[in-house]
Amino acid sequence: MDKYVIEGGRPLYGEVEIQSAKNAVLPLLAASVLTDEQVVIRRCPRIADVLNMVQILGELGCKTRFEGDALVIDPAAAANHEIPPALARELRSSVFLLGSVVARFGRARIAYPGGCDIGLRPVDLHLRGLRRLGVDVREEGGSIVCACEGARGAEIVLDCPSVGATENILLAAVTAKGSTIIRNAAREPEIVDLQNFLNRMGGKIAGAGTSVIAVEGVRRLHGTEYTPLPDRIEAGTFLIAAAMCGGKLALRNVKSENLASLVHKLREISCKIHAKDDKIYIECGARRTPKLIETSPYPGIPTDLQAPMTALACICEGSTVIVENLFETRFKHVPELIRMGADITVRGRSAFVRGVPALHGADVCASDLRGGAALTLAAVSAEGCSTVVDLGFIDRGYSDFEGKLRAAGARIRRVRV
Repeated sequence: MDKYVIEGGRPLYGEVEIQSAKNAVLPLLAASVLTDEQVVIRRCPRIADVLNMVQILGELGCKTRFEGDALVIDPAAAANHEIPPALARELRSSVFLLGSVVARFGRARIAYPGGCDIGLRPVDLHLRGLRRLGVDVREEGGSIVCACEGARGAEIVLDCPSVGATENILLAAVTAKGSTIIRNAAREPEIVDLQNFLNRMGGKIAGAGTSVIAVEGVRRLHGTEYTPLPDRIEAGTFLIAAAMCGGKLALRNVKSENLASLVHKLREISCKIHAKDDKIYIECGARRTPKLIETSPYPGIPTDLQAPMTALACICEGSTVIVENLFETRFKHVPELIRMGADITVRGRSAFVRGVPALHGADVCASDLRGGAALTLAAVSAEGCSTVVDLGFIDRGYSDFEGKLRAAGARIRRVRV
């Protein structure tokens, strides 16, 4: 178990390069199973979730290797349709493989997926969508078992705009016979990235980024090379870091339009932000109060940035209401922030934050990916020394998080316990 040792209180300066998006790369890796030709993912981050998915691909029979920052996948010999339970339970995004594995092999078996404990994340929308495409879906002893002699296009209306369900349906529908319409589809940029990737492989998909996506099934897909979009959550995390610590940061490899809701909120608290080409610049000193921070599906404030925004609200003047609309137990970072001097009351899905002049150092423990990032930012901005343990959560989504913070002036080091 590693930990961060952090001496806080220094402003951040310099430039940070943003990795490719974790939430885009994982479904692209699942999609690679749909062809028997080579797939190359460029700028592929070597984060724990990606490495876990690569290991799953290997269990299916794919050959994988890194060449610099590119991941090369050869799925020609893939033949296994069962995702090992131990790996599935480590990674929520393993569920994406249901659509692609059943589309290629006509059957699939996966244990219920794991990931961070941030509340109930049922897969019923995934399974209903697959059933609409003609897939026989059964639940056996803690596993999901799928079989299909040939998926058929259908009209699918999602009860809510689930990102995962939208992606899983796309993976199953791209080679299904006939046309598929997905209504109330998720609109996140990562959905657009998956559409672009599948179309580069020979798919016929249109409408990603809107609430209606149309898929015309094709007989087969071919290999491709692709560079995923930048990680808006990592970029958002570093924008919030600058807002908390003060100073000036430039972020490189950013799509600023995908961060519009966060940028608007940070400007509300007096941060100066401007974008040019693939860079975004932020300067922040005094902080006004963000009265309300409410998570919602894209293009709203992402739930993955709720924890860092809660940490930011702790050191803003006045009071802030944080409303978490997507996951019911996503305030596990709050008791740890309180150990650092934060004044927060949680009621249901809302947190009431009364700002304090500064947080102070403490020993805290990460309990999920984004909560761990929030605690790290809190420690970097706090007065005094802190430790953050259980870094395995943070490693799931951030590549060399401490190195990037240190290069910007933070006093942070990783220590093997």
